[in-house]
Amino acid sequence: MGLLEQARTVTVLCHRAPDPDTVGSGLALAIVLARRGVDVRVSFDGPTGIPDSMRDMPGREHLVPADGVHEAADLVVAVDCGGRERLGSLAACLDRARSSLVIDHHLSNTRFGDVNVVDPSAVSTTAVLADLFDDWGVPIDAELAEPLYAGLVSDTGSFKWATPASHLLAHRLLATGIDGSTITRELLDTHPFGWLPMLAAVLRSARLLPYVGGHGLVYAVVTLDDARHLRPAEVESVVDIVRTVGDADVAAVLKQTIDGWAVSLRSRAAVDVSRIAVALGGGGHRHAAGYSCTGDVSDVLRALVARMA
Repeated sequence: MGLLEQARTVTVLCHRAPDPDTVGSGLALAIVLARRGVDVRVSFDGPTGIPDSMRDMPGREHLVPADGVHEAADLVVAVDCGGRERLGSLAACLDRARSSLVIDHHLSNTRFGDVNVVDPSAVSTTAVLADLFDDWGVPIDAELAEPLYAGLVSDTGSFKWATPASHLLAHRLLATGIDGSTITRELLDTHPFGWLPMLAAVLRSARLLPYVGGHGLVYAVVTLDDARHLRPAEVESVVDIVRTVGDADVAAVLKQTIDGWAVSLRSRAAVDVSRIAVALGGGGHRHAAGYSCTGDVSDVLRALVARMA
């Protein structure tokens, strides 16, 4: 914890299109540093803001726009970022800082910091932070527990992919008095009405390829028209519906972007989708990963099927 103890100005960077784990990690770390008198700012590269479900999260006062970060901080900390490219334009902050620290749990992490605290066995980056706080002698109270729990419940899919350690951490966080059921409902089970027609249109595109490399593949396509007026969180939620198909070991959702496609992958126990994603330029975890690519739908599917085969 030497870097964190010595720094007087700290910029904490979350990844682009931030999810609850990266935001929760950033806010929790900011709370701890601010209590120690550190000038800390949390930010991420656009184009989207933090999930609406986290707008009232403790620590939000430390969030600044991308142009509000320190010009040259003593320390830049990247949280929940598997690679430098996930920081977008704010990756330049790493070059201007005196030191950089990466805190993450992705198996595919490229160790791009001066110091890298990466635990692939952890279910979330907030779980890695909880261990760091223990090592640092930081007591976890309700203010810290809320952002830590947000990352934990999100990255375990509401404990679908939980480990014994993650259940123990959840018990500890809930024991501080936070309202876990409300946090979970707002993060995972609350959508605007426009989500329903989008979902109907996207599920009509779903197709099943039963024999791909010995494993079934189910996929669906989200076009720009489908996702118009919806937040990234609504679009990302589609993959967790598609993955419920029992006829396939791998689920993929192809999300059209301005300049190509963002592909989300989910798997059952038999397939490590992080290996597929890394081979296609992305990264992630054994059961949840993703990557970006260009071309038309047929090009994207052809490359995915070839890699699975």
